[in-house]
Amino acid sequence: MTDTPRLIDPFARAITYLRVSVTDRCDFRCVYCMAEDMTFLPKRDLLSLEELDRMCSTFIGLGVEKLRITGGEPLVRRGIMTFFNGMSRHLDSGALKELTVTTNGSQLARFATDLYAAGVRRINVSLDTLDPDKFARVTRWGRLEQVLKGIEAARNAGLRVKINAVALKGFNEDELFTLTDWCAREDMDLTFIEVMPMGDLGDDADRVGQFWSLEDLRGDLATRFTLTDLTENSGGPARYVRLEETGQKIGFITPLSHNFCESCNRVRMTCTGELFMCLGQEDNASLRDIMRASPEDNAPLIAAIRTAISNKPKGHDFDYSRQQEDGKMTRHMSHTGG
Repeated sequence: MTDTPRLIDPFARAITYLRVSVTDRCDFRCVYCMAEDMTFLPKRDLLSLEELDRMCSTFIGLGVEKLRITGGEPLVRRGIMTFFNGMSRHLDSGALKELTVTTNGSQLARFATDLYAAGVRRINVSLDTLDPDKFARVTRWGRLEQVLKGIEAARNAGLRVKINAVALKGFNEDELFTLTDWCAREDMDLTFIEVMPMGDLGDDADRVGQFWSLEDLRGDLATRFTLTDLTENSGGPARYVRLEETGQKIGFITPLSHNFCESCNRVRMTCTGELFMCLGQEDNASLRDIMRASPEDNAPLIAAIRTAISNKPKGHDFDYSRQQEDGKMTRHMSHTGG
């Protein structure tokens, strides 16, 4: 472990968790995440795999202990296993406590064994429905069978799988118990996420209409199960309960109905090297050019990171209560990282 002072924000929160988007590209076009006709970033703007390694290694040297790799879909990035294999050295040294991935599952059949070999032990798979037709509709380009085969491959490789389901009114309300029962049978944890106002999704997008409060979802669960609040924390924003009848763990990520900022220990870096101190704020620090300008000297990069953390806000202002997308972010979730 380095003797370098850790990253502490203005509210005395230690920053130990970095979420990194390695690409803005994805092989799905989920209706709440992307427009169907997306314009992706020029590849020259993206951090190279070597730059991603250097950036993440710098953060690890400053006390980051958990690294989550996201996208877009991270596993469509060409050569991405080179990066994962490089990060494994920090797991071996003990500086990095956990290396995890959030994925849509489409490429898991190809990469699950390699991910495990690189030191990944837990993954999150985004899956909002178990109905093949609805799945095709919400992802536009996805096939449910491919994702289910990927989940099976991940579990066979030894990876612990958690399902992330975005709660969408009028879409998967009727699958609340279907998803819950399936995860219980397959011994997978399940987290529900409120839809967040990020990016222009086209004229037909209605995220206010899509919003299904997890307070209401939790109340629906309580009609069938006994819910016990848990104090444990996986390092992210989820609050957890245990369903006593099945013993399974259910998480709730509620950026809209309940602010989850008071214990925030994380920052996000985009695939272009922009550091966002808060998912729900536009303020960011561009680190890519600083890093590229000093290929042999990390001091300017470290100084820029520390300055950015010193500007981390206390919280965000997502709010649908006024029936409009207050606090809406102009960037797409695929750019910042899911």
